[in-house]
Amino acid sequence: MAQILGIGNATLDIIHAVDRYPQENDEVRCIDRTVSRGGNVANTLVVLSQLGHTCSWAGVLVDTAEGRFVRDDLESSGIDTTASRMLDSGSMPVSSILVNSESGSRTIVHYRDLPEYTCADFESLDLKSCDWLHFEGRNIGQLGLMLRSSQSRFPSIPRSLEIEKPRPGIEALFGLVDVLLFSRDYARSHGYDSPEELLRFVHGSSPQADLYCTWGERGAVALDRMGRFRKQPAVAPSRVVDTLGAGDTFNAAVIHGYLAGLEAASRLRQACILAGKKCGQTGLAGLVQADS
Repeated sequence: MAQILGIGNATLDIIHAVDRYPQENDEVRCIDRTVSRGGNVANTLVVLSQLGHTCSWAGVLVDTAEGRFVRDDLESSGIDTTASRMLDSGSMPVSSILVNSESGSRTIVHYRDLPEYTCADFESLDLKSCDWLHFEGRNIGQLGLMLRSSQSRFPSIPRSLEIEKPRPGIEALFGLVDVLLFSRDYARSHGYDSPEELLRFVHGSSPQADLYCTWGERGAVALDRMGRFRKQPAVAPSRVVDTLGAGDTFNAAVIHGYLAGLEAASRLRQACILAGKKCGQTGLAGLVQADS
């Protein structure tokens, strides 16, 4: 299988499951509590590793119990962390997450006190053996330098970019990658009421890229660089248990689809199937093997 490098965030997730989402000033009982490793790119790499790929993570850790926990969890999932930067001071990013057991939805409060991965860190890596580079849409100034550097040094390596949140200046990077992966939150923050509207607009300025946008229970839409739309309904589990990481799983399945040589409709269908499967279970462990 392929060698994949993911550049982005890894976090410590403190997950509280509750019977219902609380109102302001409510006091509710937590029915389950889990401490785990999270982060968008980190999650995507864990799923790609389950799909048989050799994965490496490039990000920032701090040499504390929390940082070592995150590093050890990644390595136990088969992710190489030698491209990461370990700092002596700072705090690991922490996401405090409420999972509503009624609907499986999640609400996240994120804390961060850690420098971001830099282009200098990135340029110190030997990318000759990489088959795919996947970037998280954050740290926009340095990310732009990384994308331009990889485009100049290794133009044949495909690059994907996840755009989950609106961030100032991120649109300037759309022309630097081969695959753009959008969230519903990003689309709505820019006033789009459907994935088709967003993708049609982006295609006009970034015709070199294949575009994807997930839309929760409505599934996902793709628009390829030839201007062809494809739609895939959501593949819902019998019961929605936990939507945390579903978008990261979708992204992993899309990347896998390219590397496995799947045609466009199959890529989109398989990504929705795997994302739906994720919604039917807690966490990512055994997500792919459960089908075997």
